[in-house]
Amino acid sequence: MPTLPEFRLESYFSRWEFVAKYHLTASDAQTVSKAELLAMASPEDRERWEGMDLSYSETYGLPALRAAIADTYENLEAEDVLCFAGAEEALNLAMHVLLDADDHAIVVTPNYQAAETIPLSICEVTGIALDPSDGWSLDVDALERAIRPNTKVISVNFPNNPTGTIPGRRTWERLVRLAEDHGIRLFSDEVYRGVELDAETTLPQAADLSAGALSLNVLSKAYGLGGLRIGWIACRDRTLLRRLERAKHYASICNSTVSEVLALIALHCRESLLDRNRRIIAANVPRFDAFFAAFPDLFEWQPPKGGCVTFPRYLGADGVEAMCADLVAEAGVLLLPASLYVSELTPVPTDRFRVGVGRKDPQEALEVWASWIERRQQQQARPAACFRAAISSASTVNTAA
Repeated sequence: MPTLPEFRLESYFSRWEFVAKYHLTASDAQTVSKAELLAMASPEDRERWEGMDLSYSETYGLPALRAAIADTYENLEAEDVLCFAGAEEALNLAMHVLLDADDHAIVVTPNYQAAETIPLSICEVTGIALDPSDGWSLDVDALERAIRPNTKVISVNFPNNPTGTIPGRRTWERLVRLAEDHGIRLFSDEVYRGVELDAETTLPQAADLSAGALSLNVLSKAYGLGGLRIGWIACRDRTLLRRLERAKHYASICNSTVSEVLALIALHCRESLLDRNRRIIAANVPRFDAFFAAFPDLFEWQPPKGGCVTFPRYLGADGVEAMCADLVAEAGVLLLPASLYVSELTPVPTDRFRVGVGRKDPQEALEVWASWIERRQQQQARPAACFRAAISSASTVNTAA
């Protein structure tokens, strides 16, 4: 197996995520405590929780959990769902099942690094860049031109991490048809689906639209339940799911029984959880609007159309890398600079940073950030003021002479 490159984002998080006082770049929505989640449980689910044993679970996942996941789709049954230990296990195994060395894949950028580095470790990959000058739009014509006779996978992520963009429905349906018409597997990362600010922008899930497409989801992002480590792939091709199951035998084998029962409870009250997180995001957006509006010479930003992350532009002369590094070191406010989203496939703007709007009560962090900016501006202005004072003093001395 080829050696994968350093996972830049996760290495950065290893350094700062649990050290920085203010986590303003979180990719997940606000979580709940175990007590809060159990308080939402039905009597039947609470009985299942109290009476469960701590044995192995089925590789495919708890049958009741798979049924609850299938209920989140229009055209799927429990047999069309395979659970994984988080989304990245599912992504990793899917790419190794779907791709061989002589194949070709297409991946949209910018992205979560594993979305391109894993297929790149297997075969040739072409990147299709979202257009930052057009609201991070997807050029399906360019994607179509990139298709080769040996293209086996098109990998996309909408709502997108880190940009928060969502294509229009016509664009999305055209992409699904394009993959289907060419016999290409569409691998659709949909982990942020469900917390769109405008419900009208919510896209149909790929597995509902196409029998051969794979829809990836997880409880970590829109639901805010990353500690459960429960993800899944939904696909109506059950032969492919059996191949994925065999691959899982060499990875996690099965999920945590405890996590699966808690995940079942979460999915049974999914609308309450998602509505709560949508309201948190909606309440936070005006706060971020106000912050960025206070510094128009430094930032260009737009709220996420979907999900809880977005990719603003930094205009400061010091550059986004210095700004992010100094901000976390001096004020404890964590952001993700553009260097963590560098792609081997396409250019990614170097003046961007990721910010998260899905956590409760960001106001203190925004105020600390604003105070930090103002202090720096004062410090930068002070030498100029001192210089002007020195010139004025020298002029006075010369006049007296």
